[in-house]
Amino acid sequence: MPGRSNSNSGSTGFISFSGVESALSSLKNFQACINSGMDTASSVALDIVQTQTEVSSEYSMDKAMIEFAIMDRQLNHYVKAVQSAINHVKEERPEKIPDLKLLVEKKFLALQNKNSDSDFQNNEKFVQFKQQLKDLKKQCGLQADREADGTEGVDEDMIVTQSQTNFICPITQLEMKKPVKNKVCGHTYEEEAIVRMIESKHKRKKKACCPKIGCSHTDIKKSDLMLDEALRRAIESHNKKKHRQFE
Repeated sequence: MPGRSNSNSGSTGFISFSGVESALSSLKNFQACINSGMDTASSVALDIVQTQTEVSSEYSMDKAMIEFAIMDRQLNHYVKAVQSAINHVKEERPEKIPDLKLLVEKKFLALQNKNSDSDFQNNEKFVQFKQQLKDLKKQCGLQADREADGTEGVDEDMIVTQSQTNFICPITQLEMKKPVKNKVCGHTYEEEAIVRMIESKHKRKKKACCPKIGCSHTDIKKSDLMLDEALRRAIESHNKKKHRQFE
């Protein structure tokens, strides 16, 4: 493709962006590294809660998740800025090729200036992390969560019985091994069972309704499902305790 790679050359004609777009594609791969880091930090935080290690360790994981979320936001903004700059030049087709570096920096700063702490509420992994911590604390019956939920003083056996009820898949009526939570309605199911149900409905051109009795959600999608790590750990912990009782 003809053109000049020097953005300051001032020449006319087409600009080849293949090199830039290739580099941009490689940069997007870094997203996987950030996601992996967030998954690891989340897993460690859940381990800390489950073993009831000191709160400061949990707080460190919380800070790590925030740092990852900030990196994720910056990476997304930079990718958007580069893509926006490329699209701008392609659409405008200026006679004098602009300073692409300066154009990208300008667009990147414009996006960064809109940053706020509430951005983390839009980071799906960070939101899931906070929810999983809350759920696991509740499943473990930690005092702070009992007070917050107004369950302080409630009979311990009742809490255990309620938790065990949540272990049952509404489709198979069996204890779940790999529970997934519906992000829309909040209900959980055995992953294999709900995926099979969704696929079966879609093959017949129908929508899959949430199988939980009383739920009004009528269009479950695979993209709505996320691994419920807190519940999986709670089930695993419960079964280990039960096994030890019979030893």
